[in-house]
Amino acid sequence: MQTSTTTSRLERAFDPKRFRRVGHELIDLLADHLDAMQDGRSEKVIPYRTPAEELSFWQQDFRQQSSPGDFFRKVLEHSIDVHHPRCIGHQVSAPAFIGGLAGLLSDILNNGTGVYEMGMASNALERVLTEFVAQNIGYDESAAGFLTSGGTLANLTALLAARKAKAGTAVWEEGHSERLAVMVSEEAHYCVDRAARILGMGSDGIIKVPVDDHFRIRIDLLEQYKQQAERKGLKVISIIGCAGSTATGSYDDLSAMAEFSRTHNLWFHIDGAHGGGVIFSERYQHLAQGIQEADTVVIDFHKTLLTPALNTALIFKNGTDSYKTFEQRAQYLWDAQREPEWYHSGKRTFECTKLMLSIKVYAILTTYGPEIFGENIDRLYGLATSFADLIRNREDFELLIEPEGNIVNYRYVNAPLEKLDELNSKVRQHLMESGQFYIVQTLFDGQRYLRSAIMNPLTRESDLQALLDTIAQTAQLILQPSLTS
Repeated sequence: MQTSTTTSRLERAFDPKRFRRVGHELIDLLADHLDAMQDGRSEKVIPYRTPAEELSFWQQDFRQQSSPGDFFRKVLEHSIDVHHPRCIGHQVSAPAFIGGLAGLLSDILNNGTGVYEMGMASNALERVLTEFVAQNIGYDESAAGFLTSGGTLANLTALLAARKAKAGTAVWEEGHSERLAVMVSEEAHYCVDRAARILGMGSDGIIKVPVDDHFRIRIDLLEQYKQQAERKGLKVISIIGCAGSTATGSYDDLSAMAEFSRTHNLWFHIDGAHGGGVIFSERYQHLAQGIQEADTVVIDFHKTLLTPALNTALIFKNGTDSYKTFEQRAQYLWDAQREPEWYHSGKRTFECTKLMLSIKVYAILTTYGPEIFGENIDRLYGLATSFADLIRNREDFELLIEPEGNIVNYRYVNAPLEKLDELNSKVRQHLMESGQFYIVQTLFDGQRYLRSAIMNPLTRESDLQALLDTIAQTAQLILQPSLTS
């Protein structure tokens, strides 16, 4: 009896007719959901509940069986809507719909890409895409790279390559005996700090160089900080540029950093996870001038390039370096580890059973052409400039700096100075709980600022104006004694 029941369930799980029906139901559900957001019928960006409330809901739901359609509907009703024009919080793309459909194809095929025959199409597509990115960076034909699951993993892999290149060729087998260090902006993403610690560099090995008033690494301090590190017995192997930084989107002077790295024979790595996509924009590519001088570059497709997360390119100026990072034997996968076989991606990445990442990016490019990346960058960065203009023209708001990219930091200031931090934090929480807008917050020099990353090309200037109006109205309500007592 048990065998019959199990077989019946397995048969239903692999029934193509059932798949067709449920698939159509899901597509219709998603299309209606997205259509409602675009025409304004969907008022809430985020259906906020406390962690305890959300957990309780799903614990109760887990105790009962439901249809796929009911489950999909519940997930939609309990998730943030990154496609909503008023979702301007975290740095996550509002992905092009074709990328999501490609993800469905990828999930059903379930081809890994560690070795060629596991993912023939995906490995070949990955080669095409990384060559495309390398060309736009400004590298020549000797460049090579691969896709991996996120900027954190890509940055870690790049620093492993830097260690292999600058700390001795035997480091993979024997480890390193020297105290190694990397130089990076104090505004760099936390994953760079984490990567250095994973590599055993410790706190002393992460040389955080101060930034200027626009949050760009101070070139005039590089020599001083390198010498200080060497006096402590540290060997600096790499300098890392931000394009742009996580908090403000600011772009370091990459050309000056390239010159510094050449002078001192350092590995020059650029974390362009968020802002490296400007290489596809004629209007904004000047922000990353000097990127072509880097030894390695990281660019997230899932940030400003319309692709579902996670999807990141790591490109090496010298393609042979990409094969040297991991040199270990796995005879059941491939015969010769040191042979530069691009079609075995497992030779160059942490991942073996890697997702078919290339499918999603390629689907976007082959459907709309590579120009879509530049159009999106132009749209998002242009909206940020317009938002900054709106803020600057209001006396009740303060703009932190002029944005270089699509990240804008600001705060409401029509209140006593001692109340500003708490007030802005309360305003942000109220907006999230009401579901009207989704924005985040951060600290600069100990002061609380609101932060918006404009990631959705369907966001309009009127949405940004409405955000400022709503913040001001909310702040004044909070400041009323009757509501704060």
